[in-house]
Amino acid sequence: MSSILATDITYLTGVGPKRAKALGDTLGLRTFGDLLHFYPYRYVDRSRVYTIRELNAEMPYVQLKGYIRDFTTEGIGRKQRLIGSFYDGTGVIELIWFKGLQHIERMYQLGQEYIIFGRPSVFNGRVSMVHPEVDEGSKEEQVSGGLIPIYSSSEKAKGQGVNNRQMRQLLQALLTQVRPYLSESLPPQLLVQSGLMGYAEALQQIHFPQNVQALEMARRRLKFEELLLIQLKLIGQKIQRKESFKGIVLEKVGHYFNTLYSQHLPFDLTNAQKRTLRDIRSDVLSGKQMNRLVQGDVGSGKTLVALFAMLMALDSGYQACMMAPTEILARQHHAGLSELLAPLGIEVALLIGSCTKKQRASILPRLLDGSLSIVVGTHALLEEGVQFNRLALAVIDEQHRFGVQQRSRLWTKTNQILPHILIMSATPIPRTLAMTLYGDLDISVIDELPPGRKPIDTFHHTEDRMYEVYAFMRKEIMQGRQVYVVFPMIEENESQDLRDLESGLERYRSMFPEYRIAYVHGKMKPKDKDERMQEFISGKAQILLATTVIEVGVNVPNASVMIIEGANRFGLSQLHQLRGRVGRGSDKSYCILVTGNKIGEDSRKRIEIMCETNDGFVIAEEDMRLRGFGELEGTRQSGKELTLRLANPARDGALVQYCRNMAEYILSEDPHLEKPEYAVLKQRLTESCNFALGWGSIS
Repeated sequence: MSSILATDITYLTGVGPKRAKALGDTLGLRTFGDLLHFYPYRYVDRSRVYTIRELNAEMPYVQLKGYIRDFTTEGIGRKQRLIGSFYDGTGVIELIWFKGLQHIERMYQLGQEYIIFGRPSVFNGRVSMVHPEVDEGSKEEQVSGGLIPIYSSSEKAKGQGVNNRQMRQLLQALLTQVRPYLSESLPPQLLVQSGLMGYAEALQQIHFPQNVQALEMARRRLKFEELLLIQLKLIGQKIQRKESFKGIVLEKVGHYFNTLYSQHLPFDLTNAQKRTLRDIRSDVLSGKQMNRLVQGDVGSGKTLVALFAMLMALDSGYQACMMAPTEILARQHHAGLSELLAPLGIEVALLIGSCTKKQRASILPRLLDGSLSIVVGTHALLEEGVQFNRLALAVIDEQHRFGVQQRSRLWTKTNQILPHILIMSATPIPRTLAMTLYGDLDISVIDELPPGRKPIDTFHHTEDRMYEVYAFMRKEIMQGRQVYVVFPMIEENESQDLRDLESGLERYRSMFPEYRIAYVHGKMKPKDKDERMQEFISGKAQILLATTVIEVGVNVPNASVMIIEGANRFGLSQLHQLRGRVGRGSDKSYCILVTGNKIGEDSRKRIEIMCETNDGFVIAEEDMRLRGFGELEGTRQSGKELTLRLANPARDGALVQYCRNMAEYILSEDPHLEKPEYAVLKQRLTESCNFALGWGSIS
């Protein structure tokens, strides 16, 4: 099967070199397989013939039956167009063509009955249809009576004659040619057990469905295969990693762990933190390398869990490190860990890009001889010359901010067995999405906040009521608190966004002349950015104006107010991350979402959700529901390219779970898919899952 699907699309009937180039360059369709799996994005029901009297501008596509009364030509040169008056006894509609005018006028006869199909539009009270599909009335049974697929296209492809009708013709020809060679990829018992349509029939029905029921069965079958292949790949990677990579056994939970837990914690751990620590403990005792993702909402206590994991390493005589994406965040982690570990007499080193030669000279030799047990750093930990004596655990914070190749360099930092990897994410990920993106990792979820953590009150204000916002800011600052003000930063128009920030700076300086205002944005040099941030962190500045560079990691307990201007320009998860910058101290905290007076329906829903809940997991689910799967932040940085054409974890959660369970069952019976009934499935797995380097593939 694979050989025929790999055939160059040039060799398909109806496709020559020019058309093949247009299909390849604009739609990525270069082989028979590419075209076969180029699914329609929607369908139009052509079982009904409408009358012109019934038409309105809201209708997407309609089918009409009547005749052309006359042709007229309007415009000159490139703006010339041919207009045909189409009459069906109930009214008249204009058929408009911009290309091939003479050919069309010769081809269609006045007074002859035709079936036309297209999208109606209304302009200046005139109903028209641009470049409709036209068939003779005698072909009504052939062209009507079913669901017609609608495919994505491009102007270049249309210029080479590949409109929707031609695409259907190409796929009809392709299916006729390849269907005898399409092998079933799933074992018969799995098809029966899961109630699935066969592969060849599913491809036929997805392109040319007999009815709605057949279409739904085809979609379910093809979604099932996509999700099953991905889950098999992810779980297979996990199995392979655990077979291939031994892990350091951390046998002891000893003095350091127990002393911190019993004597120096100001509060007890939450049940979710304890559950996650039990997961980690089980991993580091297994003799296999741990690769665990710990995800939790802002303020859920992930860093404390990571600290206890690091103490497991120290109690067994090993070293640990923590890697953060920015110097500010690294400094913050260093300060927090140092404070907690000072009573235990444990030194925490800080290794960042701005370290002096003298500082590096005091750190590196002690890492190498093992006299320094814990180091916190940035990418500087990955540099040549940084070598550990007995590194047992690497904690990676906000892992999506690091490239896979960067992270892989941790493997070279010790001559011992590969270190355990603990990945922390403060971005709550919906369960079905986590199964799809991080299914090769073990996942722990910290889904409760420590006691005493106060919810952040969130309000929506429009720009015409900013005087109320300013008054509230002044009240909080007079009580000794600090305020964030965040402006949107959209890459497509950075210059305009910087102007917005600068004009905002002038506005806030005029409103608060008595207070010090710092500001940061992404175009600043890292050193300048850090200096401005330190002004705010130290309390010298009462107000910080920023773009989204402060989204991750900055912890200022004294900041009690987060104002987000242009809040309608942010996604839900981003708004939640920004809100999480306040509420770090003992004071009541607030988030104010500022928008224009008029905002779109989607923006309004996002604002409402933010005002209703502080739960990051609820927000993540809503975000995925509103925005879908493809647009979710972090999917492109995950280190994996997912081949999902139909399935969408945002909508197909139950099917994701079912395929996960099925993949686990198959691999528990046959870990390497060596049984004859899995031969084609194994081949499809190799061909269709295009995964970049993941944690399990790094050696």
